Amino acid sequence: MSQHTRLAELGDERLTAADKGLPARADGLTVREFLATSPRLAEFWTPLLALDDRALAANARVIQGWCNDRGLELMPHGKTTMAPALWERQLDAGATGLTLATPGQVRTARSFGVASIMLANTVVAPAALAFIAAELADPGFAFRAWVDSVESVEAMERGLTGPPAPLPRRIDVLVELGGAGGRTGARGVSEAARVAERVAASPVLRLAGTAGYEGSLGHDRSPEAVAAVRGYLAEMLELHDIVGAITGGGGDGAAADHDGARELIITAGGSAYLDLVAEVFAPAISAATAAGDGTRWILRSGASLLHDDGFYRGISPLDAELTPAMRGYARVVSHPEPGLALLDGGKRDFPYDEGLPVPFGVAAAPGADERPLAAASVTALNDQHAYLRSDSALPIAIGEVVSLGLSHPCTAFDKWRFIPVVEGGGSDRVVELVRTFF
Repeated sequence: MSQHTRLAELGDERLTAADKGLPARADGLTVREFLATSPRLAEFWTPLLALDDRALAANARVIQGWCNDRGLELMPHGKTTMAPALWERQLDAGATGLTLATPGQVRTARSFGVASIMLANTVVAPAALAFIAAELADPGFAFRAWVDSVESVEAMERGLTGPPAPLPRRIDVLVELGGAGGRTGARGVSEAARVAERVAASPVLRLAGTAGYEGSLGHDRSPEAVAAVRGYLAEMLELHDIVGAITGGGGDGAAADHDGARELIITAGGSAYLDLVAEVFAPAISAATAAGDGTRWILRSGASLLHDDGFYRGISPLDAELTPAMRGYARVVSHPEPGLALLDGGKRDFPYDEGLPVPFGVAAAPGADERPLAAASVTALNDQHAYLRSDSALPIAIGEVVSLGLSHPCTAFDKWRFIPVVEGGGSDRVVELVRTFF
């Protein structure tokens, strides 16, 4: 089943009273029937998360064009949204596949017909390996996983050598380079090279290239963070050369594309330091292009489609070009002190791990014309409350709705099953309900 066909079928899903934020009249209607009534965001209940269609479309063009201009492929991280309708936007814009974080996410993506998937993780669970092995019977399915130790290679081999056998084709794996104090990844180029040699000797795995995540080495644009990221990316290039030497330009242990030609991948790039990835890799990309060596340079930035009003706004090199495409809405339910109001949205509704929501304006309803809300801030979140504070009296009334800029899209979407998408450009007409699969 193609992704487009499965997405179309989502329009036949029935909405229920359990779907948070939807108007009561949506209960019992299919998604398609509800959208045919031209709903407005003002009808939706608070708390609420909403997306902007025009901003999404513009961001998809920006990040894809940015990658194209630098010789990079884009395989955006789908775990950010777990929303196939949003995956489709980027695949249609030119992304060459999706990155995902867990085998369960891979299974979801395959159910929507996604044909090219990178698992930015090691898959060692026997049941998950059996699923991947079965999917590899589809010659049109391209799959890569990561490994960072000889032990993880051996765990994959154990899971792949039992029944059901034989394996339709070997699993392509990328050797992940880590950094001191970082996350996963072999610690140091020499250890990563040892892992690569072991992969090349495996009867069920194929050495497909080099992977890494520079985002765990810094959290700001300080000279120290930038230097750490640049040094790490340089080590990735060193490992890439070693992997190329191990594969010897092809042969039984090297990954190949469907035409049998040599194909090595090097992939890095979250949404914070993608400019550094492009800069450090640029000379190697130019040399590889001139030599025609077949290397694929893949960026995985997942948050760029949404951007935000917090962490990524402060660190992304594309902030001037990207538009925050998500907005929260919460209603004033208590005003116990002149400088304190309590809103009806909290940790179960909005992200808070990379900064608290930022109040922008006050209106009678979500999406309605707002008046600015100056000198106020959200200082804390409970499960279902936000603390809106000001040093002076807050000019708001109980029942009014505060619009909120949000930080970190990666922890925003998991709290919602259906997310309304407004037309944008000042219109609050809801043109889509994005379905998430967490």
